[in-house]
Amino acid sequence: MGNTAVGAAAAASGSDGFVFWNILTPKFYVALTATSFLISILILLFEWWYFSKYGISFIEQISLNYLSPLFGGNSGGANSSSSGGSGSGSGNNSGGSSSADSSDECKVWRNPMSLFRGAEYNQLALATKREALTFYDMNLSAQDHQTFFTCEADGGKEDMEIMTTAWRERDPEARIKSAKEALAKNADCAPAYILLADEEAKTITEAERILRNGLKVAEATYRRSQLSHHQSALHEAAHRRDLNVLIYIRRRLAMCARKLGKLRESVKMMRDIIKEFPMVNLFNIHENLIEALLEMQAYADVQALLAKYDDINLPKSATICYTSALLKARNIGDKFSPDLIAKRGLSMAEMHAVEAIHRAVEFNPHVPKYLLEAKKLIFPPEHILKRGDSEAIAYAFFHLPHWKRVEGALNLLDCTWKGTFRIIPHPLEKGHLFYPYPNCTECTDRELLPEYHELSVYPKKDIPIFIRFTASLCTVTAMLAFMAYQYPEMLFYIFRSMLQWTFENLSFVADKLELVLPNWIWQLSTSY
Repeated sequence: MGNTAVGAAAAASGSDGFVFWNILTPKFYVALTATSFLISILILLFEWWYFSKYGISFIEQISLNYLSPLFGGNSGGANSSSSGGSGSGSGNNSGGSSSADSSDECKVWRNPMSLFRGAEYNQLALATKREALTFYDMNLSAQDHQTFFTCEADGGKEDMEIMTTAWRERDPEARIKSAKEALAKNADCAPAYILLADEEAKTITEAERILRNGLKVAEATYRRSQLSHHQSALHEAAHRRDLNVLIYIRRRLAMCARKLGKLRESVKMMRDIIKEFPMVNLFNIHENLIEALLEMQAYADVQALLAKYDDINLPKSATICYTSALLKARNIGDKFSPDLIAKRGLSMAEMHAVEAIHRAVEFNPHVPKYLLEAKKLIFPPEHILKRGDSEAIAYAFFHLPHWKRVEGALNLLDCTWKGTFRIIPHPLEKGHLFYPYPNCTECTDRELLPEYHELSVYPKKDIPIFIRFTASLCTVTAMLAFMAYQYPEMLFYIFRSMLQWTFENLSFVADKLELVLPNWIWQLSTSY
């Protein structure tokens, strides 16, 4: 009897609901579908605007920031991906996520492999009638030189005041003239030798000769300031400036030796700098050292350097990530065959090599096209944006020969690099091994690189799934609104038939459950 009462109650409830829907007029369905369409199109427009501005769906942002923490998730990915206005080339460390590190995504860095203006950049400009450096790039260099090679203790020193002005000159001839004037005032003006070696010298040999003269002066000046740097803040500032000048000249001399083919001398000079000044990492000399060792094919020494600098707490770079991939590819590149791999699978060494390539490509996805010569290389700028096109050019310009020298390395890269984008989580754009790729690289690279260069852009992901969903919802509701307006009677009968079918199936399911479930469950459910 209890079961009969419960069944009757369920049937009555179903019939009441059906009667309610049955008394609705066609006008109600027209208004309902039109309202649904307007709401869905507003959601779609807002989602699209938010995605265009911040690079992430608004619904995804809410789910990551508010819903994911409730279920034990991490909301760091969304914060990182939407903070694209300021940046770090240095803070992208493997594993982990830090808002302090991810807040510097678009910081520009001095290119450790930058060329000589007079001996290289200007020679290219004369040959091609195209300037390799942009004004933005050269202006950054002028600021660097003022920061590194001048200080507040230079007041009253005529030669140093001239050099302070010289770094700000836009005309190269004016800068060279000012440097010569500073040397005329004081033959021990080391920054003047730096400027002349970089801009006046027409060959690397001539630049090396000028820098050797400057080195003698810089060493003597540094020794004098070392004795008195503790006396006052001004003396400390002068000592710090003299140290920068000394390291810079020695590093440029090592680069001259590398360009002139004196590899052992170049490597020794770089090792000496790192050994004498281990705490000074201002100029990233280890990247110059890695490139010179690769040219010598001293792969064991390169591996030892990577073990020191490819640390989770240290800034990453394309040189670090791609050199690590190159060394792993060297072990299996000559034996790598896609057909063979498809049959037997990846060995442990091959898996490590592929993972290293995926890691490198995720850090900077622009490099493979240059290494595979799918894009034309240009002279690298004096500043680079880590993870950007400028860094990719700077890396490939010097390291492409090293990849070509390792048998099978480029073939392995060609077969595997695109798989990186299938590994990165989608559609949440969290990143896999690094922070999400910053949104601001394209604008900064456009200012660093000349206009004639076709900028490489990060491979765009598909439109987020929530925008697709809202677009589909908008389309469906628009079709329903149109049908309700044009054919209200037909749509009315379709809806009524669907509702009737739904209620009939619910009644059928309720009857079946009534036979299976105990009476007390139905009594409990109907009591509410």
